[in-house]
Amino acid sequence: MSRHHVFQRAGVLAATVGAAGLLGAGIASAHVTANVYGAQPAKGGYGAIFFRVPNEEANAGTVKVEVDLKPEYGIGSLRTKPIPGWTAEVTTSPLAQPVTTASGTKITKAVTKVVWTAQPGSKIAAGSTEFQEFEISAGPLPSNVDQLEFPAIQTYEDGKVVQWNQPTPANGAEPEHPAPVVKLAAAPGDGDHAAMTATTSSTEAAPSSSDTTARWLGGAGLIVGALGLGVGAGAILRSRRPAAAPGKTEGNE
Repeated sequence: MSRHHVFQRAGVLAATVGAAGLLGAGIASAHVTANVYGAQPAKGGYGAIFFRVPNEEANAGTVKVEVDLKPEYGIGSLRTKPIPGWTAEVTTSPLAQPVTTASGTKITKAVTKVVWTAQPGSKIAAGSTEFQEFEISAGPLPSNVDQLEFPAIQTYEDGKVVQWNQPTPANGAEPEHPAPVVKLAAAPGDGDHAAMTATTSSTEAAPSSSDTTARWLGGAGLIVGALGLGVGAGAILRSRRPAAAPGKTEGNE
């Protein structure tokens, strides 16, 4: 087979793989997802999370988005970022069992739902070319889970309702309507103690090493000084030797 045909086949294969990747990305992006900008929110802290909602119906636009927060998360505070043409309503509910936060605060009422509703002319347009992002800032986040799951409901102007509430199984296979999920980072301070211990050990070890070096340098200085004294004494003794008598040459009588 000629080199031209080899390169041609390679190009076709690369284009095919690329197209498949783009298609896969398009399918994945059609889901309602929970995302963050920058670092992941930490356990026990506060964080900003946004829900990306794409429209999927060819002949109907999205007019309402609901996001549920599990009561056991005990999230006591939540704010929404204003979106022109949309209203946001936050629901707080009493908890059957108080939730104790990482700081020791008992939460008796927690945020359980956020609903965004489009005003006339502000829907996510019909078709598959538009999406909207709905952002919240919430906390304190739970410290006893590794991720937050936010079941969501998407309502279209023709009355169709799609629930994004299926948990992803342990094998990682994505369900048809997965619930939006955000992973939590370790609580601040989890790694600080180990880092501080290592720094302290390093600092404590430094004087021992410096002391050993100083002793060697001090000893070497003493030796050099002694040699200098010896050389100076020899020079003085030579300068004090008597000069030869006039008319005589050393070594001749």
